[in-house]
Amino acid sequence: MAAPTRTARSAPGPAGVVLTASAVLLAALAVLLTALALAGGLNPSVLGDPGPLVRYGLPVARTVHDLAAALAVGGFAVAASLLPHPSPAWTRATRAAAAAAGVWAVAGLLVLVLTAMDIIGAAPGAPDFGAQFAQFAQSIDLGRALLVTTVLAAVTATVGAAATRPAGAAWGLALSVVALLPLSLSGHASGSASHETAVSSLGLHLVGVTAWVGGLAAVLLVLPLTGRSPGPGKGQRPVDLTTLATRYSAVALGCFALVALSGVVNASVRLGGWSGLTSAYGALVVGKVVALVALGVFGAWHRRRTIPLLADRPWAFTRIAAGELVLMGAATGLGVALSRSPTPVPDAVPTATPAEALLGEPMPPALTVGRWFTQVSPDLLWLLIGAALLAGYLLGVARLRARGDGWPVGRTVWWVAGCLALLFVTSGGPAAYGRISFSTHMLQHMLLTMAVPPLLVLGAPVTLALRTLPARRDHSRGPREWLLAVVHSRYLGVVGHPLVAAALFAGSLIVFYYSPLFELALRTHVGHELMMFHFLGTGYLFSSALIGVDPGAHRPPYPLRLILLLATMAFHAFFGVALMQGNELLAADWFSRITPGADLLANQKEGGDIAWGIGEVPTVVLILGVAIGWSRSDTRENRRRDRKAARDGDAELGEYNAMLQRLSERDEPRR
Repeated sequence: MAAPTRTARSAPGPAGVVLTASAVLLAALAVLLTALALAGGLNPSVLGDPGPLVRYGLPVARTVHDLAAALAVGGFAVAASLLPHPSPAWTRATRAAAAAAGVWAVAGLLVLVLTAMDIIGAAPGAPDFGAQFAQFAQSIDLGRALLVTTVLAAVTATVGAAATRPAGAAWGLALSVVALLPLSLSGHASGSASHETAVSSLGLHLVGVTAWVGGLAAVLLVLPLTGRSPGPGKGQRPVDLTTLATRYSAVALGCFALVALSGVVNASVRLGGWSGLTSAYGALVVGKVVALVALGVFGAWHRRRTIPLLADRPWAFTRIAAGELVLMGAATGLGVALSRSPTPVPDAVPTATPAEALLGEPMPPALTVGRWFTQVSPDLLWLLIGAALLAGYLLGVARLRARGDGWPVGRTVWWVAGCLALLFVTSGGPAAYGRISFSTHMLQHMLLTMAVPPLLVLGAPVTLALRTLPARRDHSRGPREWLLAVVHSRYLGVVGHPLVAAALFAGSLIVFYYSPLFELALRTHVGHELMMFHFLGTGYLFSSALIGVDPGAHRPPYPLRLILLLATMAFHAFFGVALMQGNELLAADWFSRITPGADLLANQKEGGDIAWGIGEVPTVVLILGVAIGWSRSDTRENRRRDRKAARDGDAELGEYNAMLQRLSERDEPRR
């Protein structure tokens, strides 16, 4: 084995790793307990105080829980996107993430029990505690969220321990991120005041924080394996510290922006105005802002000064990164203290009407044509998605033109129109009125699944991405490599098959609306977001199978595409007619509480009329798209044949004439 270089000797050894981890944990706990003491979070409750074990143990367990979750998310993210495979560094990052997920699961179970004790106000030895705990974990939103997170963390640990390829690390990352999301439904975000904004902002905040903190911790863990030969193992790849630090710096910058934006949005919801900063909760928010700014300054200085000098001073990265982690630990302690402190704005609005309590926000004014286009209901998640899709696409076009390559203006126009339509459907009038009545919900659904996807498909985003994203040469997987892996995956080959895509597109209507999933999507924010992703995705797959130009699943000949489109739209029309003629109310309990006294059946039939009628315009557009594609395909084929004939002197026609001559000569004696 080659001798370690200076980078390897300057990397932290086991003692340094333990010392850094201890400093991070101590900083988190010290800030946590100090903040709680100042905010009164450690004082005994007047009614049903569970004792000092819960008052002190629950925030401590939650801190360990959050730090372990961060290392799990960050470790899988580093392995999936920053490190070459196979390499000892990749293996260490994956195993560390799996071990952290195991600690996360154990800490999650402890948090679940202590939270139940806090809510119930009794210890496990108390009478009926078992029955009350079971009810808390199964029937209360907070208990269910904690239980789901704990189970998913355990599954993540199992998947990570078995991972041997980048796909395994990607699955571990996906599961760990999903395990974070139920936490956004607990605590302050579970109240009805600005519920959707609070949940979305907290969920994005958790993802950004864990990837940022855990990613840096994972980079420090693999430092001893950078800058030296990986040994005699077959196919093992070296890891360059400068490349690793540069890639992580770009990820950290994105996480910083996400954490800052989501934190501001969530704090504005909870503080209720500048006056909220004078409260104990506001003081903790100010402390967290100071920590965030300090981390941003650390990161900017590190990016500009330290990374260019890594080849000569690798120890600088270790020291600065360790200092950043300690500060991140302190910020984590502040975050846990915030979750345990009362907010200036109550989680529930006592004066809210029953409809507003269900919606989690004030009722919009009566619907008019003008308000359909001017009323807004911002969804932070979809605002960020739409903005990212639009900015990324325009940046790709600009990069192509900067190097002298062209890109059709029409595709850019289609994509911009699709992104603007997506933002309108998810944060404009359709979002504001989509849960008020069945007809407005159906109009939002039809726009999302039939109007937006064709516009996005015609933009050819995959083709643009493959032409602009840089390819990596060190056997790690960046955005381009993962995009290619998804495009050529077996899963996409199945769900992207025209027959399967058509079945998902049409069959989802029946499964969704004639099952409890419909009311679940109306009642819960997570269910609503999953509904949006599903119908946008199925619409995109179906449109791509018909008029797509991007590489992907097999597309049938144009005559079969036209037949498939007409058959699917006929089924869609049948669904609309079934709603118009049906007498069974869908989600009756929900709509009767939102609009008491309204004629729900008439409104549902109006929704069926919308489902039947609005499908005509997208159907005509898709038919025109298939026809134009068919025509252009024939034109391209004719041009190809003309060019081939020009090159070989029309050899194909000559061979055909010669064959006819031979047949004529063979038949001549018979005459």
